[in-house]
Amino acid sequence: MTTLSPGSDSRPTAHHELLDTTPLPDVAVPGRGRVLAISTVAFTLMFAVWLMFGVLGIPIRDEFGLTDVQLSWITAVAVLNGAIWRLPAGIVADRFGGRIVFTLMLALTAIPAYLVSQAGSYTVLLFYAFLVGFAGNSFSVGISWVSAWWPRHLQGTALGVFGAGNVGASVTKFIGPALITAVPAAGLLGGFVPGGWRFVPFLYAALLLIMAAVAWFLAPRHDHKPGQGRSLGSMLLPLRELRVWRFSLYYVIVFGAYVALAAWLPKYYYDVYGLPIQQAALLTALFIFPASLLRPVGGFISDRIGARKVMYACFGTMLVASGILMMPYGYIVLQQPDGEARQVMPWTVGVVLFTVLVFIIGCAMGIGKAAVYKHIPEYFPHDVGAVGGLVGSLGALGGFFLPPLFAYATAWTGAPQATFGVLFVTTLIGTLWMHATIVHMLHTASPELANRFEKDGDEAEWARADGGMPGAPIDDEDPQSGRAGRPTRDGQDGPDTPPTPDSPDQAKSEKGIPA
Repeated sequence: MTTLSPGSDSRPTAHHELLDTTPLPDVAVPGRGRVLAISTVAFTLMFAVWLMFGVLGIPIRDEFGLTDVQLSWITAVAVLNGAIWRLPAGIVADRFGGRIVFTLMLALTAIPAYLVSQAGSYTVLLFYAFLVGFAGNSFSVGISWVSAWWPRHLQGTALGVFGAGNVGASVTKFIGPALITAVPAAGLLGGFVPGGWRFVPFLYAALLLIMAAVAWFLAPRHDHKPGQGRSLGSMLLPLRELRVWRFSLYYVIVFGAYVALAAWLPKYYYDVYGLPIQQAALLTALFIFPASLLRPVGGFISDRIGARKVMYACFGTMLVASGILMMPYGYIVLQQPDGEARQVMPWTVGVVLFTVLVFIIGCAMGIGKAAVYKHIPEYFPHDVGAVGGLVGSLGALGGFFLPPLFAYATAWTGAPQATFGVLFVTTLIGTLWMHATIVHMLHTASPELANRFEKDGDEAEWARADGGMPGAPIDDEDPQSGRAGRPTRDGQDGPDTPPTPDSPDQAKSEKGIPA
């Protein structure tokens, strides 16, 4: 199957002739529930392992006598290694199946997790932290595995449920301190089970092996392999599509910034509001939970109304909230004619308002993460692993690079609110790129309607311009979702209208569209 070039020529290009955008069968298959349940639990565990140093850092710093910079590198190298292998991991999952790849990842990650519990120096610990960060790459494997098993009209919901495994970021925050206190420093069973902070990675190593056995023996043995038999070159073809990189920027905004803020907010609460670190961690959880647990909601909404509408809402919400939070605290000084100065319009954000706005940003991120990944199987049904791997990799790298940007912006301006200025600018760039692309698509596909979207027109003319017949519905919905649209011109209920430009069917009619 061919698609038209997103360049200035309407003729198919060579790589588009090889890019298969044929939708996978939109049918439910037995075993998909087990795949979703196993992959979600496994990903939650892997995510907890990936970000466990956020809580273990304090006792590690005390034991090894580390500086804050040295400690930050332990977390940074783990995050980095959890990002750079997502693309190849997704490709391998497409080719060989998610069951075997996920099982191997769980088993292999257990080795460095155990080694972390045995580290005797900072250098050795830094190396093991880098290795255990491999757990973060499980995301692209799970995305490939779940999307291959679930029907198209439910993929947004299924991928959202799987992505809720991000809540693993809070697992160590809640169980870590209690476990460190409960297990004596000398350990258990004569020292075979280490104590203190070392017990947490030891426990994770055991849980990873158990989860690997569950994945191998309980998941359906017959796996779906959308990339089986394909060359590596053909599986990398989608990466030449500009829209893949656009989706990656979206994911930097809703996931990379989530990872960065999850690590940055405790410090922000401590420095700006003077809260104790325990209270700061709990308030940060009010951001982490909606940013993770609302992902299934985002997938469900994306299935119902379309991913693009959801992205507009999420980005708009983030712009408003971050725009308020980035405003520097202060007041206006009015100089009176008599020489007296008067302060007016004082502005400050208290801890309650700050927490509410951060919570709103977390909700938008949680819903937006699912909407981004709803796009991928729509565009690239046979390359979810490769495309999802790249998008996830760049999104995770955003979590690596954004904290330094937060720090530099704060240093340059002298205002900690500059943290949210970075978030605002990044979100604004993504929003403008998305909107410009959509407007260009619509004007190119139907130039005669360029100035008529706010006017009442003859419905038959709209339908003909959209390639349909008079009486066809014109709502912006997906025709393959199976849902009824609004009544058509002849008064009968018809199927939903042709998909928005970000779906494969619409891509066929794009002429000279650069996205």
